[in-house]
Amino acid sequence: MTLRRLGILWLASQVAACASLEEKVQDTEQLLAAAGFKINYAQTAEQQANVKGMTQQKLVAHPKGDKVMYVYADANICQCVYVGDADAYARFQKLAVEKEIADEQRQAAETNLDATMNWGMWGPGLWWP
Repeated sequence: MTLRRLGILWLASQVAACASLEEKVQDTEQLLAAAGFKINYAQTAEQQANVKGMTQQKLVAHPKGDKVMYVYADANICQCVYVGDADAYARFQKLAVEKEIADEQRQAAETNLDATMNWGMWGPGLWWP
């Protein structure tokens, strides 16, 4: 394999990794919203600085009196903070498990479909050197 091809493959893998990370963040944020987390957009410079100073793209528990609030900050994509209580967090966990199961079932179905494909009947193409 030539150096040029290796470079192209490396670049493609880096782009795919970035795209998959952004997709994962968007999936998480959709689940947070569906679970009832309230979204707060950083509209002022002070709010934007505050969001950037928070733990990014991870749910973090914050005790507030006798309750626990869960916060998810995203300074990169939406410049926002999702805030939810224990009930919203429980709904989020349930939705995340359901999504994981659905993703695994979809992946298994795609794998099974690919296994039944008769590639030889289509002759040489771009995927054959």
